[in-house]
Amino acid sequence: MKKLALLFCGLLLLSACGSYKKIPYYQDLNPQSSSQAINNYKPYIIRAKDILAISVMSRNPDAALVFNSNLSNIKGNTMISPDNPIIGFMVDDTGNIYLPYIGAVKVDGLTPDEARKKINEQLTSVYKDPVVNLRIANFKVAVYGDVLRPDVYSLQNEQTSITQLLSMAGDLNITAKRNNVLLIRNEGGERKFIRVDLTSKELFNSPYYYLRNNDEVYVQPDRTKYASVDRGYRNTSLLISALSMIAIMVTAIK
Repeated sequence: MKKLALLFCGLLLLSACGSYKKIPYYQDLNPQSSSQAINNYKPYIIRAKDILAISVMSRNPDAALVFNSNLSNIKGNTMISPDNPIIGFMVDDTGNIYLPYIGAVKVDGLTPDEARKKINEQLTSVYKDPVVNLRIANFKVAVYGDVLRPDVYSLQNEQTSITQLLSMAGDLNITAKRNNVLLIRNEGGERKFIRVDLTSKELFNSPYYYLRNNDEVYVQPDRTKYASVDRGYRNTSLLISALSMIAIMVTAIK
């Protein structure tokens, strides 16, 4: 009997260790301090339907109010609705935005920094020594599945990584599959489905480590989560069945 008890405890320990191996991130990372070059980040490229928040500073602040008066309405992590619209300049299907005083400006295919410089150069005919700031106002990504806070998140930084997004969502639950996170991206007229392994350091070299506008991240739960839910459902069903049987018996006796 004692040997059987020891064997049972050993099996439980092995089972726990086997499950834990699925939990840590970057398992193949060198335990000693190390570094690597960042060579997988590409600047964001402006496309149609992007909304650009543009502010202008000049020696005459009153003259630049046409750009700046509504920018206070742009806030991070707020839901977009008719009552809370995004304020900015939308890139139309021809790749242009239309600005006060200078008219159409072609920004499709440019990075935000290239677009900023182009607008700044054209505004020199209107303002003296203008300083232009530009960002993507409708940069948002969705994360759902087995995370603490699934939601659509507005991002202020175009260099946001998938791990930073998961941190914003409260991280993965303990029952989440860390080696099979799904990234869904619309790119080049196609919807791409990319599998991401959070347990490998190769994630840092992935071209999908940094997020793009309208990306979706789905975190799949493993079978243990379904088993716990299913077990609760079964227990509830058995309890209801037992109570129903007792009620029938009591009614029959009466």
